Amino acid sequence: MESQAPSTTKDRLLDAAEELFSSRGIDATSLRAITSAAEVNLASVNYHFGSKDGLVKTVFLRRLEPLNNERLELLDALEISAAGAPIELEAILDAWVMPALRMGHSPEGKRIKRLMSGIYSEPGDTLQALLRELFSEILRRFCAAIGRALPELSGEELMWRVHFMLGAMIHTVADQPSIRALSGGLCDPSDIEGVRRRLIGFVAAGLRAPLEEKNAPPTAGEDR
Repeated sequence: MESQAPSTTKDRLLDAAEELFSSRGIDATSLRAITSAAEVNLASVNYHFGSKDGLVKTVFLRRLEPLNNERLELLDALEISAAGAPIELEAILDAWVMPALRMGHSPEGKRIKRLMSGIYSEPGDTLQALLRELFSEILRRFCAAIGRALPELSGEELMWRVHFMLGAMIHTVADQPSIRALSGGLCDPSDIEGVRRRLIGFVAAGLRAPLEEKNAPPTAGEDR
């Protein structure tokens, strides 16, 4: 098996690791299990990736880098078309969410969704730090675009709202079966256009929500 071209061996390791990580969890999956599934020897992991951490990073990069590149291409096109003017908020959100929704319905996307949904249950903070690294540049670009669309928001308020936005979007993409089960089949997560329309409308409303007045007295019915 090892006589195959290095690229073939590398792809087989990535495929095996992605499948096992998504079904068993990253920490619970040994390198020996991966190399056995890929039918290669243990030394091939070090040759191609340096370590298990390097393999994990490449598994994420293989799926998330094309996704984020597509998002940035869409945002670039919007900025060119706007010629320096603020971009419509819904268009910015669409550039973020639609590539993820499309990816989520592909066979590879279903595996990476399972992987992403379990990442915060993994021990330590190495994986969370990896995701922050992979998303730092694209988040900077999208936060800047949203900030220009909503100039009334302070930097602090913008980041809180983007944080809540990401929570809604990640949960929607990564855990689609829940809405079907909770609604008794009334809601269909495979309706990409319907999900897109509802999610963008919901998130846009949250981003545009009126600013809270500091030290304002509680309204009737609120705890005092």
